[in-house]
Amino acid sequence: MKNLIIASLLLMACANGSSAQSGKDVAEGTGYYLPRTELRFAVKVEKTSYTPGDLAVYAEKYLKMKNVKTKPSVTYRILGLDIKSEGERDTSKFYVLPTDNKHNIQTVDLSESGVLLAVNADPKEIEETQPFKPAPKPSPLNPRDYMNEDILSAGSSAKMAELCALEIYDIRDSKSLLSKGQADFMPKDGEQLRIMLANLDTQEAALMQLFSGVTVKDTMETVVRFVPTKPVSKQLLFRFSKWMGVTDADDLAGNPYYISVADKNVIPSIQEDLLSTKKAKDNGGFYVNLPGKIEVTLHRGDEQWAVYELYAAQFGKVVALDEDLFNKKLFTGIVLNPVTGNLESIEIENAKR
Repeated sequence: MKNLIIASLLLMACANGSSAQSGKDVAEGTGYYLPRTELRFAVKVEKTSYTPGDLAVYAEKYLKMKNVKTKPSVTYRILGLDIKSEGERDTSKFYVLPTDNKHNIQTVDLSESGVLLAVNADPKEIEETQPFKPAPKPSPLNPRDYMNEDILSAGSSAKMAELCALEIYDIRDSKSLLSKGQADFMPKDGEQLRIMLANLDTQEAALMQLFSGVTVKDTMETVVRFVPTKPVSKQLLFRFSKWMGVTDADDLAGNPYYISVADKNVIPSIQEDLLSTKKAKDNGGFYVNLPGKIEVTLHRGDEQWAVYELYAAQFGKVVALDEDLFNKKLFTGIVLNPVTGNLESIEIENAKR
């Protein structure tokens, strides 16, 4: 997950680094990025699929079941939403750490995308986003496994429906007699009774599928990503359709879901003696973010759906650390937040001679 670079010497005459190192010639060092904060919305959706039974048209005649659907359908509904913030490299914040004999830099940890995680210290572990795994479903029942010989040899669907209905009524009678203790062959104990009733329930459910159909529910997750760059009010985020699930923002078949972002104008503080007092062009390449707090509101149409507060790197500012923190007389270890680029911790010791 991370790339450990020990005293790297890289030529960094890169065009994309000119804005961060403007006015300062950098012959050797380790290039890195500070992150920007991305919002990850995991929308959990329940998909309901209905398949009509082969004998659905006979459901009312033989089982007195009304309004049984005879056509397949698929519908969706939102179960919930999880929000998570992740860090990604901000290409406008590229810098170079000098790894020369004037600086005591022994290790530099970068993420796979080149975001600075730590210098002379163990980085903060980046929490891996685990792929969504739906709960396992029971194996579907096959009604033919529970048909007797007469049903299987029926010459027409109408006759099959009649025989299946009679079998269902017989199963129900057997369950009633067992429950009342009036069956001709009663089980010896409660466990046997439970097993017998469970088997009868399974037989009835399998045959009932022929009339009532099969409804299968699946839970899925759709991830919508959004990088806030400025305050917005009810910007379209995605759409949702009962018949298609989560759709693109420009798909008018779905109902709109909006996002609003408000800048709270709050940034964390940092010790003044850690900051560089030099002009920007003379800074040594040691930069961190001071992220800004934002309030994120999700709207379901005109209804407020959810509100979150979090820190986002792009709503704060970048500050330069004092280059002397990394001179040869000191051993300074810093750890950055992988999502915001904020200084998580700093330890300063006298260098061992």
